[in-house]
Parts: sequence; C-alpha cells; structure tokens
Amino acid sequence: MIRTNRRTPSPGRFLRASVAALAFAALASCETNPAGRSAFTGFMSSSEELRIGQQQHPLITAEFGGEHEDQKIRGYADALGQKLAAASERPDLKWTFTVLNSDIVNAFALPGGFIYVTSGLLALANSEAELAGVIGHEIGHVTARHTAERYSQTVGAQVLLGVLGAATGGLSQGIADYGAMAFLASYSRDQESEADTLGIRYIAKRGYDPMGVSSFMNSLEMNSQLEDKLSGRSGSDRYSLLATHPRAAKRVIDSAAEARRQMPAGPVEIGATSYLHRIDGLYYGGDRDNGFVRNREFVHPKLRFRFEVPPNFRLFNSPTQVSAIGPDKARILFDMTTKDTAGSTQNYLTRVWARGLNLREVETLTVNGLEAASASARASVQGGGAVELLLVAIRLDKRIVYRFLFVASSAQAQSLREGFRQTAQGFKIMTEAEATKQVPYRIRLHQVRAGETAEKIAVAMPFDDYKVERFMTLNGLRAGEQPKTGALVKIVDD
Repeated sequence: MIRTNRRTPSPGRFLRASVAALAFAALASCETNPAGRSAFTGFMSSSEELRIGQQQHPLITAEFGGEHEDQKIRGYADALGQKLAAASERPDLKWTFTVLNSDIVNAFALPGGFIYVTSGLLALANSEAELAGVIGHEIGHVTARHTAERYSQTVGAQVLLGVLGAATGGLSQGIADYGAMAFLASYSRDQESEADTLGIRYIAKRGYDPMGVSSFMNSLEMNSQLEDKLSGRSGSDRYSLLATHPRAAKRVIDSAAEARRQMPAGPVEIGATSYLHRIDGLYYGGDRDNGFVRNREFVHPKLRFRFEVPPNFRLFNSPTQVSAIGPDKARILFDMTTKDTAGSTQNYLTRVWARGLNLREVETLTVNGLEAASASARASVQGGGAVELLLVAIRLDKRIVYRFLFVASSAQAQSLREGFRQTAQGFKIMTEAEATKQVPYRIRLHQVRAGETAEKIAVAMPFDDYKVERFMTLNGLRAGEQPKTGALVKIVDD
C-alpha cells in the first residue's frame, strides 16, 4: 500500500473552491450583446431578464399610478413602440409599452422588453419624433442588455469580495433582495451614450428626425430647472427622468452630432401637429381617480377630500403619498392608513403612529367636524442636525385615518407653524356634489395669432406663479424665443 501525505479536501472547502472557480470564470467571460458591444452579463441570462420583467411589471405599474385611462393614448404609444422595436436588434422579443398614469416626467425600461413613459412626459414632448427618441432610447437599454450588465457587475463584485458567503447562500439572497426599484438605478455614462446612439439608429430607420432626441433633452433640462424654481431647490432631488438618466450638456451635444451622422437621406418626419392633436385634452397635474394638483391645492374627487398648502410650497402626488416641498427644505407629507386605528385618534397618534418619539403639546381637536389629534416632536436627520415635527391625525371613520407630517428646520419652524396648522385645519371632506364639480387641468391647443407673444398667451393660464416659464417649458421654447404666428402651442386650462 502506497501512502501519500496528500489530504482529502473537506466538502466545505471543495464547495468554496468550486464557487470561486465558477465566479472567476463568469467574471472572465464576456459576450457580444445584440447591439454589437462586448459586455459582461454572466449573472443574468436572457431568459432571466424576461422572467424579471414579467415579475416586476405589475409592481412598477402600481408604483407609478397604474396605466393611463385613455385607451387611445395607450394604443398610440404601443403602436409607436412596436414600430421602433421592429427596427431594433431584437425584433422577436415580445415588447410591452405602457403609459403610466403619473404627472412626473419619466421614462424607463425593465429587462425583457418592458418600456414605460409617463403622462407627464407625453405632456412635455412636442412631436412624435421627440417621443420616438425617448422610446427608442429605452429600447436601446434593453437591446444592449444594460440591466443585465449592471446587475452582473454588482453581483460579480460581491462574489469577488465574499466568495465564502456565496458558498453558503449569500449570493442567492443578494439576488432575491434585488428589488424592482433597483432595476431603475442610474446607468453609466457609457451605457447612456450607447442607448442614445441606438435610439437614434432606430428612429432614423423609421424615418423620424433624429434631432428629436436632442430637442427633447433640452426640454427636459428646462423642465428640471423650472421644478427647481417652483420648489425652491438648488438641484433636482425627487424621482424623475433625470434620476435615472443624468443630465449632461455633453450628451445633448453628442446626440445632436450622432443625429447628423445618422440623418436619413430622404425627408424626415417630425410629426409635431399630429402629435399635439393626440395629446389635446390630456390631464395635467393628475386626474380624478388619483387626485390632482391645482396650484397650492390638492383635490381627490374619488376619495372626496381636499386641502391647501402654504405659500411657497410645491405639491407632488404619488400613488401612496402627497408631498409638498417648501423653503429651506421644509416638507409636508400626507397619506392615509387603515392599520391599527382602533381607539381614540389621540391614542392612535401617540401609541401607534408616533410611538418612540418624545412628543410634546399633545392635544385633541376637531377639523371640519372630524375627530383629530396633534403633537409636536424633535427628530434627528441623516447627516446631523435636528428638525421640528408637527403631526396631525384626522379620523374619517372607525377604520380610516388621514395623516399630516410637517417637517421644518429649527430656524424655520416658528415662522411656518401657523401655515402648517392652517393646512391641517383646512382639510375638508367634500360632499358628492362638491366632488363632482372638481376637475383637473388639461393640455389644450392654441393657435398663435399675429402679434401674440409668449407673455400674452401665458397670462391666461391658471397658475399663481411662473406662468411664462411654464409656457416656455411646455412648448420647448428657449430664452428669448417666441412662438411663430400660426403655430400650434400647448397651454394649460380647465
């Protein structure tokens, strides 16, 4: 019997070595994506992309207010998307194009061919070529497999840093924890550039003016600057198209140069007039089912309530919460709950909603005939410092409680407190007749008459402030530019 000094490896050591070998093999392997670029996508197959897209589609749709109610709008966006997808490198993919019922200006893609644009984006675009450019860009993210690339790089880095954890199931848990919103994280500069190039390629193939890509980027930048003014921000800090598609002057320049390179030889289609007629009457700022914003007032006809925020606050609506941004990063957050609301409203506020806070000035009150309670507190915020809180809970019935959370810096708290209290005290449940009369703003078309300027047209719009800036942004007009006589322009009206 021949003896050796070699030891038999333990099962655990063998498993760790196997995982390490597989991990490094995967990291070392790249493939050419359908768009023609070499990329590492080793941790997400094409079939996995489709499975993830199908799984996350209903979650993302719900997160952004559901599908748009107008079948004609939905059908139009789908037809345009299918037309562009057929010109892509993956025409065989079962593409799904969804118009989301959200006034946030946004567009994004899930892996597997799921493309989304919001109602707010449709309102901002000024031609079919611009909308085609947006949709083409998102198709480019899918055909280039950018999500698979980003995900594989993230998981690959985790594997390299923790092969032992992967061997015991850590990797699987990491994949399971990669939720829907993670797929909407920012793309890299190179991925954005590639999606721009691909989107321009697709729309050029279909005869659209490729310059629509850069013109919409300019409108997007104008819209971001306007929102900063309206909410007193120095930079965009809410979820929007610029959160997933970073603004960059270079991208505008590069996309314009790429558009000139790919300009079709024959006539190109812009489709401005036909597009504007399609969105004539589109809701602006929300709708009756999900609530809408009219200047400083939020109205929800379906749930039959309304309230108004103080001056210098800008309202934003989402499916789960209404928020308002004010001076010095002051915030108002409003929502409703049906969980653990039994007992008195004060008991709910102190023992359920604000449990753990050191409350002061706790009191019971009445808000337009409804039982309510309020309290104040101080809380620490991320990055240091403290803020003052005012909490107001308003009970509708045994099950439903509406909640206001007012947040202000210590320096602003005293000056904003009365406005916060007026907002809470002004909360009102409408009668059915009152709710029926409430209507959201809509996009309307106006033909420019001789001698009319942006200032003259904008003055009729129903906003309290920044009327001219809103009009210019809505129509993609740069500073100093005036609408041409006879042209169709968008205005906002009832």
